Amino acid sequence: MDKDKRNIQPHANKEVKHLMVLLDKSQASEFKKMVPELQDTWVKKQMFRTETEMRFSVLSDNKYGTNAAKYWQSVREQNTHFENLMHLSFDYRKNDVEIKKLQREIKKEKDPLEKELKQIDLEQHLYGRASMELVAKARMREISTWSKLKKEFHDGSFDDRDVNTHQAESYMHRLEQQKATLTPGSSQPEVFNVLGQLETLKRVRQSGELKYDGANRKSISKKPAAPKKSS
Repeated sequence: MDKDKRNIQPHANKEVKHLMVLLDKSQASEFKKMVPELQDTWVKKQMFRTETEMRFSVLSDNKYGTNAAKYWQSVREQNTHFENLMHLSFDYRKNDVEIKKLQREIKKEKDPLEKELKQIDLEQHLYGRASMELVAKARMREISTWSKLKKEFHDGSFDDRDVNTHQAESYMHRLEQQKATLTPGSSQPEVFNVLGQLETLKRVRQSGELKYDGANRKSISKKPAAPKKSS
């Protein structure tokens, strides 16, 4: 059933006769033959990032050099996809209502041209629904992969309840990496920004301004305990 929900082949087949207006006859014929291939392309095309990209591009060691930094960035990334999935769910429900309204209006419509316009709107909404289902599947894949990565980086060495407790240590690593890339050709604003932040962070760590500092932490939160089963 899930496969049928994300199947655009019927929509593409139906659209061939209309494509005759846009395409040459030979091109329209070629399109019709390619519909199964295009359906396969539509389903398997990359949407969002792969796990490979998550690991080397998003969670690059120069930006997120500690497990704590990687864990908390994974939290941010996962939450972004979760929130987008929720908004997509609302849009999907609204789209379904629009489909029902159009189906009802088409049955009642007497004017042939108005009926034809409503039918086009209906087909567009049906195609939109299939697209939303494909996006939802891709977002859920990202949510699940970020969950896997969070578990992998959660080694028990950092606070997993308050993002602030690891940041001094993580940002120190990041800024030192940025400093190492500066050259005589680096722009003045770039040098000013990196060195300014680095020196400030060193000062506030040494002065004790920070309540939490990964270099001087006294306690580390444990992984959340599993909820007790109700009897």
